Amino acid sequence: MTTAQGTRRLRIKHITRVSYAQPAASSHNEVRMTPLTLPGQTTLDARVTVSPAATTWAYWDYWGTQVTGFDLMDPHADLTITASSLVETHPPGSLPEAPAWRELTEKVASSRLLEFAGPTSRTTVPDRLVETAREAAAGLDPHETALAVSALVADRVSYLPGTTSVNTSATEAWEQCAGVCQDITHLTIALLRGVGLPARYVSGYLHPEREAELHRPVAGQSHAWIEYWAGDWCGYDPTNRTRADESHVVVGRGRDYDDVTPHKGIYRGVPGGPPEVTVEFTRVA
Repeated sequence: MTTAQGTRRLRIKHITRVSYAQPAASSHNEVRMTPLTLPGQTTLDARVTVSPAATTWAYWDYWGTQVTGFDLMDPHADLTITASSLVETHPPGSLPEAPAWRELTEKVASSRLLEFAGPTSRTTVPDRLVETAREAAAGLDPHETALAVSALVADRVSYLPGTTSVNTSATEAWEQCAGVCQDITHLTIALLRGVGLPARYVSGYLHPEREAELHRPVAGQSHAWIEYWAGDWCGYDPTNRTRADESHVVVGRGRDYDDVTPHKGIYRGVPGGPPEVTVEFTRVA
């Protein structure tokens, strides 16, 4: 198996286990764990399997993410979802020439970019934070603005797992100076939109070892980063202060986490504990 220089082939196994305090009478589920095929990556193989066994179906949602749906209509004490994929990724190309701010503003007002220009419940921050971002970006072009605002957030918010939950707001992450990639991404998006730059939330994977040995499984996790629009969509990982590159694998993109949640479901039964999630990467080329 050969690949072009800089190109990688990554095998990804994403397992979600849900255990119920008492058997659930039924459940209805949506899974967003299938990597996209894009100019920077090609999904060579992907499948989602479920235990207990269930008939699955796939469709594309409004934001362009592939969704796997399934129902379990019989009582079940637990649920295991396994998403397996083989993805070929490529180094990012050159950034597009940054448009003038006036041109960018006119483009946003007359296109779907408007959907990524305003706040959502997860990307709403006080005016004082937006003003801080404006000061950091004063006199900069759109690409420079994205870097300056991302640095502002990364300097303020340390990556510290366990300090936040899935429901933590962008403002709370700023105030407590700690969070995870989801918090850093929401906060960066909020401030970029506040200074006039469209931005969207990217859900996917990041291989944790850039120079990983071939065929050696490595434990990892899901990841989140941003894409901002400056003549085209440009990926940037504010948590790691780097452009999204061949170590990043895109699964979905939307306004915030709610548009790309890896597993959504409802069930009839008593509340259970949080799901157990494992992600394993194997670099095969």
